[in-house]
Amino acid sequence: MSDGQCSGPPPDRDIKGCLGSARQPEVGDEVEYAPGRRAVVTDIRRGDYYLRTWGNREWPVQDPEQLTVKRTRAERVAAGDL
Repeated sequence: MSDGQCSGPPPDRDIKGCLGSARQPEVGDEVEYAPGRRAVVTDIRRGDYYLRTWGNREWPVQDPEQLTVKRTRAERVAAGDL
């Protein structure tokens, strides 16, 4: 992926492609956990990821390999979404 493709804001860039390998989600990152379904990583307990939607529901992730980072915590802060 070229630098031009990696420098734009989401969804114009693919974080996985820009980093060369799958980026592991971190607390505060917005992830897609199923096609068209997004949540925020709220915790990582003993290697298990926990997600929360825009409400009170929090749950452990069944298959962390399926998580795709859509916006990092820093990007959410910069956008005023945190």
